[in-house]
Amino acid sequence: MVNRLSARDAMFYFLDEAGSTTHLGALIVLEKNAADEADTQAAPDLDYPTLVTLVENRLQFVPHYRQMVKTVTLGLARPVWVDDPGFDINFHVRRAGLPRPGGYEQLHDLVGRIMSRPLDRKRPLWELYLIEGIADGRLAILTKTHRSLINGVDSLEISEVLLDRDRQSRAFTEDLWMPGSVPGDVALALGAVADAFARPGEMVDALVSGNGPVSDFRSLAQESVRAVGGFVQQAISGAPESPLNNATTSTRSFTAASVSATQCEAIARRYECTINDVQLAVITGVMRRWILSSTDILPGGMSIRVALPLSARGADEPVDADASPSWFADDARGFVTDLPVAEANPMVRLAQVAGLANRYAHSSRRQAPGAQPFLPELGMVPFADFSSRFFSSFSQRAYNLPIAIAEQPISRRYLSGWEVAEFYQVPVLLAQRALAVSVVAYADRVQFGFLGDRGVLADLPSLAGYVTESFDELLAASRTAPPSKG
Repeated sequence: MVNRLSARDAMFYFLDEAGSTTHLGALIVLEKNAADEADTQAAPDLDYPTLVTLVENRLQFVPHYRQMVKTVTLGLARPVWVDDPGFDINFHVRRAGLPRPGGYEQLHDLVGRIMSRPLDRKRPLWELYLIEGIADGRLAILTKTHRSLINGVDSLEISEVLLDRDRQSRAFTEDLWMPGSVPGDVALALGAVADAFARPGEMVDALVSGNGPVSDFRSLAQESVRAVGGFVQQAISGAPESPLNNATTSTRSFTAASVSATQCEAIARRYECTINDVQLAVITGVMRRWILSSTDILPGGMSIRVALPLSARGADEPVDADASPSWFADDARGFVTDLPVAEANPMVRLAQVAGLANRYAHSSRRQAPGAQPFLPELGMVPFADFSSRFFSSFSQRAYNLPIAIAEQPISRRYLSGWEVAEFYQVPVLLAQRALAVSVVAYADRVQFGFLGDRGVLADLPSLAGYVTESFDELLAASRTAPPSKG
């Protein structure tokens, strides 16, 4: 029996086009700590052969990383996962070196260049880089994974299985993997036809038992109408015009910055909002500075409409840093809200951000359904490519800036004995988007990652400095402004 991509994963697969590559990744900066009283010896050297061995051992936990995507003739069914008969670990795990002086400017430039290149669709859709030549003897790992490989539950991003909670690397039994046979085009087409004929019987069973993803055709139709209606409503109300929605190229640039997680939590407690509200207020200050860098005046009431995962509106109380099923934001469902970039007072910005996000997260008109209604579970997807572009076109008019906020913080991690000093997510950047932002709380820092279109945002590196300025402004104001009264 073939293993088909889910409707959502197929949507991401077909979304790849000129100016849009639906892959994401993680930038992991490593430092080698010397031996201390708790350790019998310092961390071993981390070289390319050691990394390859580690990756090979952990691939058993991410099976799609040894599989290719094979489409079905005439779009008779969703694509299928098939084992790569010529799987070559050395093709996927690569080495890269930084030019001198090996600073963050050179590191971020390399990340942008690597993320600009599309993945090879004739192989498993991922790459991993060991980056050497960083100042102070540090190393970095950059992962690059197609979004269709990750669902956040049983299909994780490879960085999530490579890193350990303890300095001592976990030892797993050797993985003896042999690829299965690859079905031919005729076999896949016949299988798709057979599935189509078999589907009505499954539908009847679902109708009788009330089980399954669809209880009847009417509910499916109503769900699809509601989904399209939601997009139409967002398109009509429309995101404000912004250079963030300019036509995009295929080249990328990347930058990153971090702030104190402890101080973010203190601000959130003082003003009775969530930590995510504080993070959004920081991003609002960043975007305000970016706009003011090219104009002297901001029109009153000006805002930027952003798309957020619903998981970002979690509980206010502290959460277990190891409880999240995935480190990457759940984009299955989300909502749109506005960042008040015209507001000069940082505390007023925070209050407005918190109020708007809380209101819109519970508004059906501001919630965006996942991609699934446009690739229904009935099996046949003869217009999959068209529907993917249709979905992308609608979402273009719904918001200006996507922000991926990880649901839970990540506790301290290690790779082959080396401590993870910094962990940044590299977000997906779709067509007609000039910028995407990721936010993840790692250890005692909140890490912001910015992936932009190099042809549109030539000044992207300045955003890293704006993060520091925006947070310092918010922190200083929070120490003098009166706290919220519950």
